[in-house]
Amino acid sequence: MDVRQAITDRIIAMLEQGGNVFRERWTRAASRGVPRNGKTGAPCHGANVLLLWDAAIARGYAANVWLTYKQAAGLGAQVRKGERAVLCAHFERKGRPASAGGDDGSPGDAERPEDEGRAAGGSAGSFLACRPFWLFNIAQIDGLPVEVAGDAAAPRTWADRSPIEGAMRFIGGCGATVQHGFERAAYAPHADRILMPDIDRFTSPEAYCATALHELVHWTGHPDRLGRAFGQRFGDAAYAFEELVAELGSAFVLGHIGLVDATIEGHAAYLDAWLQVLRHDRSAIFTAARLAGDAYELIVSRALPDAPATASGAPQ
Repeated sequence: MDVRQAITDRIIAMLEQGGNVFRERWTRAASRGVPRNGKTGAPCHGANVLLLWDAAIARGYAANVWLTYKQAAGLGAQVRKGERAVLCAHFERKGRPASAGGDDGSPGDAERPEDEGRAAGGSAGSFLACRPFWLFNIAQIDGLPVEVAGDAAAPRTWADRSPIEGAMRFIGGCGATVQHGFERAAYAPHADRILMPDIDRFTSPEAYCATALHELVHWTGHPDRLGRAFGQRFGDAAYAFEELVAELGSAFVLGHIGLVDATIEGHAAYLDAWLQVLRHDRSAIFTAARLAGDAYELIVSRALPDAPATASGAPQ
């Protein structure tokens, strides 16, 4: 089974529905939390997050908690007959035997590197083996222990805060230089500045925040931070690929703070370029999703803390 191609085809099908459709589905699902394993509690990563988010919305699942068939059985539970699992990918870095791959020493087509150089995190003599696994949502499983089913209903930690506050905490905490008065939103890497139109040029404060957070994901790629660089891999499509990273990263961030109905203004034109990249590189979505996850984690880690409470319990 060509797992990379199967998952890439699924992501392409999502994107082909149009920017408003997939963005709303991903951010709405993200507002329920990052998908996690119901047994280990570990969060899912990369492209698997997109697949599970999309399935949760399409099938109406209330919780982003998932298990393999074997894990459910190990908990004394049973996946209901006829339920469909979601195909996901597991990557494991392995050393390449001398006989593996082509005559030139390159990895075989079934197991090619996810990335080149530093971003892959491995040596030239290793490759990323991609293996399939399947997950079921807890809504598809009967007989789960109370601690698993009950944990899924736990409230989100951001539920008592406004999405606008969340956006401001991230933008302020990252300390990015933001300048207004420009015709369109952009990140200027050489000057290391986020350029924004004045706020009254946006359709709503939510649209302003969503657009600013999109540019903040670009900001994380600066050499002094995450240092995103694609080398020759994407050629002329490198700029469009960086936009895909920002699209995914901003979906993670917007979902985290519950800003699910906002429009990222001026970014719909890249959709065709993203589709072209994915159709020509079956590993591209895995690279984009991983880099987007790194950006999301950096932004969240730098959020401004809560204001200290007074003796009465009110913020100072």
